[in-house]
Amino acid sequence: MLPPILQNLSVPVVGAPLFIISNPDLALAQCKAGVVGSFPALNARPESLLDEWLARMTEELDGVEGAAPFAVNQIVHRSNARLEHDLELCVKYKVPIVITSLGAREELNEAVHSYGGIVLHDIINNRFAHKAIEKGADGLIAVAAGAGGHAGALSPFALVQEIREWFDGPLLLSGSIATGDAVLAAQAMGADLAYIGSPFIATEEANAEAAYKQMIVESGADDIVYSNLFTGVHGNYLKPSITAAGMDPDNLPESDPSKMDFGAGAGEAKAWKNIWGAGQGIGAIDKVQPAGDLVAQIQRQYQAAKASLCA
Repeated sequence: MLPPILQNLSVPVVGAPLFIISNPDLALAQCKAGVVGSFPALNARPESLLDEWLARMTEELDGVEGAAPFAVNQIVHRSNARLEHDLELCVKYKVPIVITSLGAREELNEAVHSYGGIVLHDIINNRFAHKAIEKGADGLIAVAAGAGGHAGALSPFALVQEIREWFDGPLLLSGSIATGDAVLAAQAMGADLAYIGSPFIATEEANAEAAYKQMIVESGADDIVYSNLFTGVHGNYLKPSITAAGMDPDNLPESDPSKMDFGAGAGEAKAWKNIWGAGQGIGAIDKVQPAGDLVAQIQRQYQAAKASLCA
């Protein structure tokens, strides 16, 4: 049984928080279209900007009929020096949904629960799933093979099956989901909701370069490479962007995971600034369009897929 906050969406979808790309414009468009919109707290730079973002989200969604709740992603990794500050703002604005990544903390979950919010924690395997629930997370985001950005390597069939053997709470599935048909398939295998990121890069509201959006439109699953070079955590990236940076996408060195640093954030120039993340499902994306139109398209496909199966 889903908590009330995750019920009555226009289509069972949560828009994934995209590093640099997700902002209030995109999240508001998603929420007003009836799906959960989100952004990483670290995308608000300087940190004082997060207060403005949360105020805007709260005010603009207040009283909007059919609007879905919004979510804020918190990176729990030890290198995120902003975590305490950003969490205090989430409590101040009573952010409905907090998505946690790269670590699970009981005190964070308790802080969100103190005002009635829920915590969804993203995991890449069953072991991490158990730890997240033991520490008080309300739901899980199973990040399977093919997901954009930081991603696991397990089949969604295997990952969802193992989790559902012991967990009957909210379960989201991430990994190559770009159509309404795929949303329905995620539910058929046991997930409650689909967690969709890469298709929203190619939307008008997304904070992505035009060349990045066009590369999403022009690329397919064969154009994705899985590497830990850029952040220390394995993730999926667009091969053409790696080639454009002067590297061979088929011969990338391994990175040292201990060098992960999420403290610098989105506002500073980095060596990998133009290495662009994306999932394997982007072959279904054929144009740049408003986020609301993309949600409506997924909704039509979802309803058509259900009708086709029933027939």
